Amino acid sequence: MRRITALTDGWRFLRAAVPYDTAVSYAAQGEAVSLPHTWNAVDGQDGGNDYHRGTCWYVRELDREECGGEKLFLSVNGAAMTAEVFLNGKKLARHEGGYSAFRVELTDVLEEKNVLAISVNNEDNTTVYPQKADFTFYGGLYRTVELIAVPEEHFDLLLDGTPGIKVTPVVDLAKKSALVTVETWQNAAEVTVTAAGQTKTVPSVDGHAKAEFVIENVHLWDGTDDPYLYTASASLASGDAVSTRFGCRVFACDPEKGFFLNGRSYPLRGVSRHQDLKGKGNALSYEDHAADMAIIRELGANTLRLAHYQHAQEFYDLCDENGIVVWAEIPYITMHMADGRANTLSQMRELITQCYNHPSIAVWGLSNEITAASAVNEDLLENHRLLNDLCHRMDQTRLTTMANVFMLEIESPILKIPDINSYNLYFGWYLGELSQTDEFFDEYHAKYPDRVIGFSEYGADANPAFHSAHPEKGDYTEEYQALYHEHMLKMIEERPYLWATHVWNLFDFAADGRDEGGKHGENQKGLVTFDRQLRKDAFYLYKAAWNKTEPFVHLCGKRYENRAEETTEIKVYSNRPSVTLYVDGTPVGTVTGRTVFRFTIPLLGEHLIRAEAGDVSDTMCIRRVGEPDESYIFNKAAASVANWFDSEEIDPACFSVSDTLGEIRSNPQAGAIIDAMMAKGASERGDVADAEKDNPALQRMMGRMTMLSLLKQGGADEQSIKQLNRILQGIRK
Repeated sequence: MRRITALTDGWRFLRAAVPYDTAVSYAAQGEAVSLPHTWNAVDGQDGGNDYHRGTCWYVRELDREECGGEKLFLSVNGAAMTAEVFLNGKKLARHEGGYSAFRVELTDVLEEKNVLAISVNNEDNTTVYPQKADFTFYGGLYRTVELIAVPEEHFDLLLDGTPGIKVTPVVDLAKKSALVTVETWQNAAEVTVTAAGQTKTVPSVDGHAKAEFVIENVHLWDGTDDPYLYTASASLASGDAVSTRFGCRVFACDPEKGFFLNGRSYPLRGVSRHQDLKGKGNALSYEDHAADMAIIRELGANTLRLAHYQHAQEFYDLCDENGIVVWAEIPYITMHMADGRANTLSQMRELITQCYNHPSIAVWGLSNEITAASAVNEDLLENHRLLNDLCHRMDQTRLTTMANVFMLEIESPILKIPDINSYNLYFGWYLGELSQTDEFFDEYHAKYPDRVIGFSEYGADANPAFHSAHPEKGDYTEEYQALYHEHMLKMIEERPYLWATHVWNLFDFAADGRDEGGKHGENQKGLVTFDRQLRKDAFYLYKAAWNKTEPFVHLCGKRYENRAEETTEIKVYSNRPSVTLYVDGTPVGTVTGRTVFRFTIPLLGEHLIRAEAGDVSDTMCIRRVGEPDESYIFNKAAASVANWFDSEEIDPACFSVSDTLGEIRSNPQAGAIIDAMMAKGASERGDVADAEKDNPALQRMMGRMTMLSLLKQGGADEQSIKQLNRILQGIRK
């Protein structure tokens, strides 16, 4: 019989890069910790880009009862980023990759007394991905560690962290049947396999067994409507057994009509998710994962992009159970490393091996924004070809994709490698205007009508403390984030050919290199705050568009209580067809429509606002104040700089901040001043922005923007803008 023992407690943690002997000697003096654990739960979220990256140790004694069994294996389900395993002084394994499971056999080195020591390292290097990305690279044993005891004859545990059983369902929609192939790997002569209530005993040839089953009147795994799961299991005469759930479904993509599930159009509309939480880092419990899934279901999303690495098996299980279509990918991200090819291939092998049976997974992601800080050269292209070929060798049932950075030219040869593509576009936030997103997809689709294209990232940062009656790009207000997403939602709905769209991000997340928008160490593009306690207004926009089962109405601007305007807009999001607004108990109007409902009311004093849509309602209080509430303004000086600039006398014969970046850079003297200033600004946005700043396509896009627009976007204060303008006014064109 198989026995699994979770090694949760009894660990000693040493935050020191010391040799094995020293680690074991000083283990008793280390910090007592329980798993899951990360050493960056605090310093990886507080900004400054100074969180501890190095080697730390986890040491634990194994008692006699834990070590029982004919064969004993250690399963490490997440060790970020590189781990080495020692038992009784013997180094047994090294694993490179922080997001997948790996296993080690302990049997032959067990003694009367056993000391297990695992070193984990998350420092900068040139071989293990990720190394450059806009999120914190937490270190630690942040998922479970288990002992697996099995008999002499057992299912394979070692190869790429295999579950030992692989299920491939092929559905015939016309016949309403499925051919299900179950494969297992073991050191026994025969295997008894059961799937969908049918049982067969099959021989094992060279350690591999295969059984086929036909399911008539197959019950489909049908997305959020009906995520039906079957079970397959296999057993040996020795008593060892494995099992897995699977689903029967058909995925397809059309360049004109988008995504199809089980033969019907099924637009994928959803969000992306990072696996971290305020105060806990990435050391999440099952309850944390389940709470995230509840928020996803509340939103009404039917797809998730699980960025930018393999997530916990229990979270893929939740996706299976809830009918969420998943994009799964490896952390081949931002910067191609010449010495990292082997690691991309091993991480992809592990991702597919360990996640193959999950019916929720529709596509394998090859990379994310890999050309942001790297040129498209032959080495990068060959790496992607090898990954693409590997995916198709290991899995002939799913498509490959990649998320391309917004400044990648649509003619690039890399776009021809995966089966389908998506783009990460941030027009209207980092640079450019909202309408450029529409223009981009229209141009792409017109030029390549036979290619499948999607929208893999889009978003705008919002700090719920900041508000404005006149929101604009770069002000970090909830109101601008809401306007941004209103535009994007409309853009998406008008383009049904987009095979999938994923908001970046569902939750705010740690990016310790960031220091912006009034917070340290956070990317604030989430629709929900990092601690999951507050849903921003934009969350309810998507809930209104996507949640078809829970009637609701939401008043936007609840946190914008103090308003200085004579009349104010009251905006409501709802999935009901009409909304009635009441001010101080008096109805002021009813608006019919879809998703977004707007009212304008005079602001005279303090008012109780109530919105009703059928039998659901929402309330808030707002009040008229004499002056704008400065606590709502992220950058008070920049907020008024446009008015100041309009009143200044500018010599048109000289450069000024009203000129475009391209025009200013055309002059060597003016260009040198600007380049030095922008290099400093990029470093404050973290490693990724600093690495991307020299990307030629990005520079061309920025060259078309005025210097004033770029400065305001970057949060420059009025004094800095005035000073730069004075300097530029001293340089003749």
